[in-house]
Amino acid sequence: MECAGARDSCAGTIQFGARCLAGLRYTATVDLAETRLIESQAAASWRAELKLRYERIDGRTVLTERLHRGPLRVQKSLYPEGDAVCQNIVVHPPAGIVGGDALVLDVEAGANACAQLTTPGAAKWYRSEGLVARQDIALGVANRAVLEWLPQGTIVFDGAIAELDTRIDLAGDAVFIGWDIVCLGRAAAGERFGRGSWRQRLGIVRDGAPVFLERCALGGGAGLLASPVGLNGAAVFGTFLASAQPLPEAALAQCREPVPATGEFAVTSVRGCIVARYRGPSAEAAQEYFAELWGRLRPLMIGRAAVPPRIWKT
Repeated sequence: MECAGARDSCAGTIQFGARCLAGLRYTATVDLAETRLIESQAAASWRAELKLRYERIDGRTVLTERLHRGPLRVQKSLYPEGDAVCQNIVVHPPAGIVGGDALVLDVEAGANACAQLTTPGAAKWYRSEGLVARQDIALGVANRAVLEWLPQGTIVFDGAIAELDTRIDLAGDAVFIGWDIVCLGRAAAGERFGRGSWRQRLGIVRDGAPVFLERCALGGGAGLLASPVGLNGAAVFGTFLASAQPLPEAALAQCREPVPATGEFAVTSVRGCIVARYRGPSAEAAQEYFAELWGRLRPLMIGRAAVPPRIWKT
């Protein structure tokens, strides 16, 4: 693994440029990015890794370690709330994930650090000709530290073959707030998820003991997509998680008041963790709903009002 800013090989730079260019030329009617990425899947799969570490130094949360390999980066650190909270935007320049790609995000928040991560837009998982695309996310939060993982959703194209594994390791009084929103098919274009597969694992562990563990396996066109015990015909589903030790008494009641603009929802509490679900037709409604929950819980859990990242408005 090389330090950020290190020079890529000539071949890697040429390949990286081609992927970026393809992504920039994407439109809703002529998906040139998808076509080019599919054609080069076997020969041009990416192995991208990003490791971040945050520490509290003299009252300021600082990104002390930033190592990367391949096209996975963070932009400069931002401090919209002052020195205590360090905000970073995770960027994947190729503009999409194709069959054979493997992305790894490894984040550690040291004791008393407060870090917030988001993304510039929805992640896109393109259709595959048979190769599996993977993303592994490992989030470690030390005692008395806070980590917020607030991505802008995921779009799974018809025919994608994808696996996503997210593990959150909490220590002592660590606080985690985050969410995951998935849209199966390009709803705006009328596309449904008729082929491919989406496999997802999501887990929270505190001091080695499981708090929340879940596995999801959805096949394109499978009956579970239409079944009432599955997605009930909804294209969008999401999970909101907020874990603290102890969990504030008013947390659950606060989260049962908001209602999404469209779709179905449910909220519960298990082992010091708030779990909220969304199932419906709109990724925007899901994100607005989760952002409302975040806005209500943040003051209770970390003593700070919610300040939406500016990138959400661009």
